[in-house]
Amino acid sequence: MKTAVQTAKSTLWSLIFADFKEITKARLAVSVVFSSIAGYFLGAVEISYLSLFLLSFGGYCMVGASNAFNQVIEKDLDALMNRTKNRPIPSGRMSVTTAMVIAVVLTIVGLVSLYILNPKTAMFGAISIFLYTSVYTPLKTKTPLSVFVGAFPGAIPFMLGWVAATNEFGIEPGTLFMIQFFWQFPHFWALGWMLDEDYKKGGFKMLPTGKKDKGTALQIIMYTIWMMVISIIPVFGITGRLQLSIVAAILIFAMGLGMLFFAMRLYERKDNKSAKNLMLASVTYITLMQVVYVVDKFI
Repeated sequence: MKTAVQTAKSTLWSLIFADFKEITKARLAVSVVFSSIAGYFLGAVEISYLSLFLLSFGGYCMVGASNAFNQVIEKDLDALMNRTKNRPIPSGRMSVTTAMVIAVVLTIVGLVSLYILNPKTAMFGAISIFLYTSVYTPLKTKTPLSVFVGAFPGAIPFMLGWVAATNEFGIEPGTLFMIQFFWQFPHFWALGWMLDEDYKKGGFKMLPTGKKDKGTALQIIMYTIWMMVISIIPVFGITGRLQLSIVAAILIFAMGLGMLFFAMRLYERKDNKSAKNLMLASVTYITLMQVVYVVDKFI
């Protein structure tokens, strides 16, 4: 009997943990934390493990809070789409009140953690939550420009790590911001292309032309090229302490060419498979690019 009760409790906690991961979008949050840590290593003169912990913990809380607020706001729309109808709120596994409590607690705890690092880091974290929940989320059903607005909070993490390490904002974190800012357009438009039919059920306008056509694919190509150019700007020695060796710049540019290949393939074929390949290539690019930047600094 005791074993059955223990098993039931274990299963209950597993379900609660699973819903927590879902409401905070754990995989996305971890990828954001990874970007922040990369930015921290680029900006830090000396590595502080306490600072890394506060940045990672606070960063997860910030992203988790944004996603929880987002799912509260979009609960009725989420119920209409196949990819989101099984989320905790529309499925009925979590109440709106519980989700709001999670979002508010994560916001407070996250801001406090980032403030302990320095006030600028907390400020940018707060700006990110505000833009994501109060501007980007409502605009998703109004205009494709929502992706442009959403690119601002989405570009903050890479920059945030530098600010956390230095308590300064200048050309270096600004460059990191611009790299991730332009990267988001091909990434999210590829995702929007794949899920266009489902997004339309919820009334979301995610593609720049509103259609899966050559106009959208052409804009993806253009933003990919801008991303490639900005990603290697530090090699020219005009971005302060943010430096990049010639070898690293060539490697990053080559990775960008790989992503551009998939963008051009999407322009040529205009199908979901090509969009998926581009989306996967974009995730690979942003991860490896950040790794190359960090490794290049320390070798």
